[in-house]
Amino acid sequence: MVDSVYKIIEVVGTSSTSWEQAAKNAVAAAGMSVRDLRVAEITKLDMTLGTGDAVAFRARVSLSFRYETPAKAKAKKK
Repeated sequence: MVDSVYKIIEVVGTSSTSWEQAAKNAVAAAGMSVRDLRVAEITKLDMTLGTGDAVAFRARVSLSFRYETPAKAKAKKK
C-alpha cells in the first residue's frame, strides 16, 4: 500500500494441543483489542514439558497492523 505505515507488536499464545492452535489463540486475542491486523509471523516456538511429555505449546507471534496518525484517526470519526 502506498503511504501506509505499519506497527509491529509481539504476542505469545499458548495451547495444550498444538503450536498451530497457540498461534491462532495469540492472533485471536490480539484481534480483540487491535484493529486492522495485517500479517502474522511466527518468530519462536517452544513448549512446557511435564514428565517427558509436552504439557503446553507456546507460539511467539509478531503481528503488524496499520498505524493511524492522530490526524487520520480524527478524520475517520467525522
